[in-house]
Amino acid sequence: MRGSSTVRIAVATLALVLATGAQHIQAQNTDAGIAKKLELTAAQRSAIYAAVSKDRSKISPQRFPAVIGADVPPMINLYALPDDIVAGIPAAELYECTMVEDKVVLVDPTRMRVVDTIGPLPHQ
Repeated sequence: MRGSSTVRIAVATLALVLATGAQHIQAQNTDAGIAKKLELTAAQRSAIYAAVSKDRSKISPQRFPAVIGADVPPMINLYALPDDIVAGIPAAELYECTMVEDKVVLVDPTRMRVVDTIGPLPHQ
């Protein structure tokens, strides 16, 4: 009988250790998976749109829902933001872009998710 209860205690302890470890790993993965929010001023958004939209080679030949949080299909080509933009906005270095329907689409390339869209400037 004594060996049976020792085995039960050992199994219960192992289960507790594994469950605690799995929760810890899951918490680490969740924290690592959250990209910092890219907060851009109106001037920065304008500069990004102007720089990216003038290069027509960055237009995606395939359309996809260009809304924040949407998954970006793996066949979409992504491009680095221009160096002069990244120099002025260091947080933007983490993101890539493409053009969809006259919008600059900023993408988190590790998660392949849309983090922001920048449309054309309103005519004044």
